[in-house]
Amino acid sequence: MSGHRVVVIGNAGLDLQLAVPRLPLAGETLIGKAASARAPGGKGLNQAVAAARCGAEVRFCAPLGNDDAEAADITRHLAREGFAELVLPRLPYATDFSLLMVLPNGENSIVSTSTCSLALVPEQAEPLLRDLVKGDIVLMQGNLSLDTTAAILGEARRRNATTILNPAPFWSGIEKRMADCDLVIANQVESEALGPSIHAARAAIVTLGADGCVLIERGQRRLFPAEPVEAIDTTGCGDAFCGVIAALLARGIAIADAVPTAQKAAAITATREGAFDALPTRGELASVIPSDSEGPFLLL
Repeated sequence: MSGHRVVVIGNAGLDLQLAVPRLPLAGETLIGKAASARAPGGKGLNQAVAAARCGAEVRFCAPLGNDDAEAADITRHLAREGFAELVLPRLPYATDFSLLMVLPNGENSIVSTSTCSLALVPEQAEPLLRDLVKGDIVLMQGNLSLDTTAAILGEARRRNATTILNPAPFWSGIEKRMADCDLVIANQVESEALGPSIHAARAAIVTLGADGCVLIERGQRRLFPAEPVEAIDTTGCGDAFCGVIAALLARGIAIADAVPTAQKAAAITATREGAFDALPTRGELASVIPSDSEGPFLLL
């Protein structure tokens, strides 16, 4: 896929996933089933991988800890994905990890550590920002500190890049930075937390799970019904969606034309267990990208 670059600045860690019959009550111990071995994860990592598998030229920055085995495990997986550039600063903390609890209906609850990701400072991402040009995409999530996220979004806008923010996990104060976002991709809970400030972004996509998603652009709302699918695990669906949107926008495809393909990618992800392990392959993504979908990028 030709087009501009996708720069993803976010987190990387390790995931441990458990299948549980329900969420435990306070003081209760439940027996879960390990749905997968320890796998690389983190919203930043997953979205970067999805974009790369969609054919984008991806540059990825995420901090790793000083625990050599964990950092080496993540680095080894990333090296297989064909990134154009990797910036993985090592920080004096443990590498972040997440515990994913998946219910029988495929819905999930996640608890993550964030010491490493919160310690990243803008200067450590500078190698990926200094040569941004108009049309390049900068994709971020809610795992970094508010100050670092705000600084990078602002710098990307000053360099005329197109900024995409997935404010998950949500943190108070990010609503003040919506004007620095060309596109916000939020689920229903996050969009409610953003409130009216979401309209300060140039466009927004509100994902509604099985009900599809709504694109808000130029004062208009458009509902996209969800792809019909028997969901096994929805953990990585949002990351697949965001990564594919970024890759297609970098190609020059309009947001409204990119959404159905991103929904197909999310639907594929929902049919498998895990997050990283469930992301669509390059072949699967190639099969759902319309060959005639070139078009103007409406945000620019």
